[in-house]
Amino acid sequence: MNVLVIGANGKIGKMLVKLLVESGEHTPTAMIRKKEQQAVFENMGARTVVADLEGSTADLSSIMADMDAVVFTAGSGGHTGPDKTLLIDLDGAAKAIEAAGQKGVGRFLMVSAIGAEDRERWSDAIRPYYVAKHHADNILRASGLDYTIVRPGLLLDEPGTGRVSASEHLEPGGIPREDVAHAVFEALDKENTRNLSFELVSGDTPVREAIEQL
Repeated sequence: MNVLVIGANGKIGKMLVKLLVESGEHTPTAMIRKKEQQAVFENMGARTVVADLEGSTADLSSIMADMDAVVFTAGSGGHTGPDKTLLIDLDGAAKAIEAAGQKGVGRFLMVSAIGAEDRERWSDAIRPYYVAKHHADNILRASGLDYTIVRPGLLLDEPGTGRVSASEHLEPGGIPREDVAHAVFEALDKENTRNLSFELVSGDTPVREAIEQL
């Protein structure tokens, strides 16, 4: 598949692009915001495209012409305020979903957050983030696209273990970003993950097996 990774310069995005390149099965295109970020991905052997989620839907649509799948793993980041969360995590996602629909992209994978579907589980400290994820997920589900929504727990920077728990509902927990990237990679072309939302935390099951068992 030709796969557009939106948010490729983030930690999960970089790991996912690397996995896609190394697999030899897929051709990733890293969507980045700045030209100076190109070298990292070109050194991996990945294509790049410079675009901005705060731009127009038409701009996003124009870079999806040859894509078979889109992975949305972008985020405004913890250093920004609720305004950027609204513009990137919600409206940016909505525009990407709309653009994918316009171009007939076959697959759309969203990296969301554990508990995003249930307001009772939201942390007051980052409630705007959960609001954005909740509604972006709902927009994707209603879009008619062939979707998968991955909802990881607390994201950790430690090395991945290669073992996770994946299910529709899980108790809160943490998970290394590396394992999230691996799970998204495995879910990309698995028939059983189509039109499915699932939560993901560290566990005891090898990543591929956990995804295949969903």
